[in-house]
Amino acid sequence: MKAIIEKLKQAIQDSAKAHTAPGLLFSGGLDSSILAGLNPDMKAITVNLESYGGDIGYSSSVSDFLGLDRFHRIVAIDEAIEAIPEVIKILKSFDPAIPNDLAVYFGLKCAKEKGIKEIATGDGSDELFGGYDFMQKIDNLDSYIRRISQKMWFSSNILGEFFKIDIKQPFMDKGVVGFALDIPQEFKIKHENGKRWGKWILRKAFEGTLPPELIWQSKRPLEYGSGMTELRKIISAKVSDEEFRENNYPATFLNKEHLYYYKVYVKTVGQIPGPKEGQKPCPGCAAGMERDAFHCKICGYVKGIV
Repeated sequence: MKAIIEKLKQAIQDSAKAHTAPGLLFSGGLDSSILAGLNPDMKAITVNLESYGGDIGYSSSVSDFLGLDRFHRIVAIDEAIEAIPEVIKILKSFDPAIPNDLAVYFGLKCAKEKGIKEIATGDGSDELFGGYDFMQKIDNLDSYIRRISQKMWFSSNILGEFFKIDIKQPFMDKGVVGFALDIPQEFKIKHENGKRWGKWILRKAFEGTLPPELIWQSKRPLEYGSGMTELRKIISAKVSDEEFRENNYPATFLNKEHLYYYKVYVKTVGQIPGPKEGQKPCPGCAAGMERDAFHCKICGYVKGIV
């Protein structure tokens, strides 16, 4: 176990050095804090919706501990809502994860304004090391992670292209991915001090390099940490019950918010594209999906985990 932990730490250190950048999208969560600790000279960018979200406290704590040069981009509610059409147009998607994408959008926009042309992100860590809560319910987690590792993609890449910013993803380095896939699931999700932790082995690898309260912090999805999740109820209120009950839409919507994003998509992007040769129709919106895909990039449909 000790040897695996040391090899993992070394693999991430080597990758962070090979994929270094002058800037970092920084939430103060485990992944971005590890990257900040490996290169404290980066300019860290934290995004928050007004005074919402827990990232403010964590990012401040890590910044103080490491002496980071940090930009705190505060986004007003109206500003965030006004940016939704542009984000949907860029991503060509009405995935319900838009609040998460908004945090990335404003972080990269801030980087662009500051003249930062390369940005590092913690993309891939949760997927590879069992960081999401739902992963704790998957029996054959090794198989699931191996499967999704073949199809991982992140909105930061597309948004980075829009802003002409090069996105660096140290956790997505082939060496890190290959090593992570060989780590048994019992070392990714494991009990420690009476609690079951995702990314257990990643926490152990960097234990001692950051304060315990930062290493052993709970997972905060970006939309929650940034406070962008507060937009959901505001957006939902823009769709009436009657409109949501209508059945003349070519897609299945999870909620009113999802329908709102679809309406913006139609206005900014156009109609949902059908399957191309060799593709299958998405069960949620009939858009084209690769035959072995489990996630629709257009509507956000995710195949049930079995």
